[in-house]
Amino acid sequence: MGSSVITPEDVLQSLMNDGTIDSIRLKIINQLKANEELKKKTITMVEESKVLNTPGAEKQTKRELFDALRQELECPALEKASKSAWELIVDDDGLGKEINEIVERVFYQLSGQEPPLFPITNSETQPDKERQQGNSESSSKKRSYTSMSIQGTGEVSDGSTSTYPSALS
Repeated sequence: MGSSVITPEDVLQSLMNDGTIDSIRLKIINQLKANEELKKKTITMVEESKVLNTPGAEKQTKRELFDALRQELECPALEKASKSAWELIVDDDGLGKEINEIVERVFYQLSGQEPPLFPITNSETQPDKERQQGNSESSSKKRSYTSMSIQGTGEVSDGSTSTYPSALS
């Protein structure tokens, strides 16, 4: 097993099979639910909605109001939730760090290798000059949510391209 090439798909399949993906998804959902800033933004969006502030809105049924609110706010609300989820995923300290560690651990397990005792951090691999200039782009392959949204596609390690959804499903 140690001589075969481990692909990202192999790692992903292992994470899906052992329930890790479901566990990470649940952590993301729970952190989004606990995100007070996201809650406040969503409440503000509803309070400022055209649907609720249109004369005669009080005469509509709850179902009509709900459908109209959903049509007006679903995309912007999901976009904000997606951005918050992406920030959690790429966070170097919290959940993002945990995801990186899990992926590395699974990769080493699948390849039959022992993980390094003292993993090298991004700051250790970044040359001093770049670190002083604050240029972290060369040491990290993580891209911000904004750059991913604007580009819409990303290059995969095999040279192909892949599109990233703008909202969680």
